[in-house]
Amino acid sequence: MDTRERELLEKYAPRDEELQTLRDEHVLYEKQLEKLEAKPYKTPDEQQQIKLLKKQKLEGKTKMVAILERYAKEDNL
Repeated sequence: MDTRERELLEKYAPRDEELQTLRDEHVLYEKQLEKLEAKPYKTPDEQQQIKLLKKQKLEGKTKMVAILERYAKEDNL
């Protein structure tokens, strides 16, 4: 996420419940991934969970960026 997107996120997340939820989920997925990826050995279930978390994180980020792009257009009006 670039600086402009971070600024928009900080500005609009408190007012936009969906955006706030997506940000919170993104942070949660990141923490879970860090914990799992720090393990020197991962079970097949953990490897599968890592793939799922990465997919969920990416899907959420894609939605967040789309919302932020709408807000960026509004700011430029």
